[in-house]
Amino acid sequence: MDFRFSAFDPHAQDRQERIDQLLAAYEHLLLQANGQVERALDWLDHVATKYNLWRDDFTFEDFKQLLRDRQMVNVDGTGKFTLSGAGERRLRVGSLDAIFSGLQAGAGGNHRTPQAGRGSERLSETRPWQFGDSYAHLATGETLHNALRRTGADGLRIEEEDLMVFETEHDTSCATVLLIDVSHSMILYGEDRITPAKRVALALTELIRTRYPKDRMHVVLFGDEAWEVPLDQIPYCGVGPFHTNTRAGLQLAQELLRKTRQPNRQIFMVTDGKPSALTERNGSIYKNPNGLDPRVVNKTLEEAERCQRLGIPITTFMLTEDPYLTRFVEQFTAANRGRAYYSGCDDLGSFVFVDYIHNRRRREG
Repeated sequence: MDFRFSAFDPHAQDRQERIDQLLAAYEHLLLQANGQVERALDWLDHVATKYNLWRDDFTFEDFKQLLRDRQMVNVDGTGKFTLSGAGERRLRVGSLDAIFSGLQAGAGGNHRTPQAGRGSERLSETRPWQFGDSYAHLATGETLHNALRRTGADGLRIEEEDLMVFETEHDTSCATVLLIDVSHSMILYGEDRITPAKRVALALTELIRTRYPKDRMHVVLFGDEAWEVPLDQIPYCGVGPFHTNTRAGLQLAQELLRKTRQPNRQIFMVTDGKPSALTERNGSIYKNPNGLDPRVVNKTLEEAERCQRLGIPITTFMLTEDPYLTRFVEQFTAANRGRAYYSGCDDLGSFVFVDYIHNRRRREG
């Protein structure tokens, strides 16, 4: 065994902690800056200077060199930084780690159906063998015990009635559309609601790519209209001077889910406000930001009911607890027979992930 010794540096841990803090702050600011590295670095430099996080042993220039060394940025001919593919992946991994670290110990795990049956994940429980069961799940100990009990130690012979197999859980595949409200209210009143929503989208993307490759995910933004964004473009999304056309988002989500082959389909919707816009048949946008317009509300509820008839549950994550809006969410949830959560921005990720992992069901045809 080879031992190597070095001088004890009492400041090394403090330095590494500062670097980790700076990286975490940079990634958060990068999402707020919609993926614009130069803007995020300007903001980081301002914050780090204010709180004396730059030191002689790690300066702003050292931080930028760290980003280059880890290939988290690309540098063009003018020296301008842009986000690299590795930087995009770090955002996804960091978002996933941050959300899962906040979940309770029992909240993690694969998403499975609650019933036992023929599947790929072995349980500890056993049952008698049935025609069609795989011998790969044969419970050898229990099988031999049955044979011994029936025949005794002399002349041991295993019959079909002795065979026992382990129970298994059904692994399912799921198609998910994540609807994200990008209306102007998502950044109003000094509260940033769009960044946590983007972090959830990034984390879900990484989760599905690494652990559930048979699943499918789409991200749809909705403001005055609704449009799908490629998963690798999530960091660059931002809010606009939009109203909230919830119905258009639901319609596009249904269109995307109709094209999938996954047995389970679901919609997650992250929003902080009431529907306030509607697409007319001629393509024009009807807008009314004042109160709950019955025309807009009724058309939105009709779309929720249509999703319910198609077997598509909607889980709404409401980023406000305004009693005025709560009534609409209750109506919306009842129309779809879905679920609703009232979440702060800090715990949005935990709510979404507990729901995604634990509340999926396979519908038997």
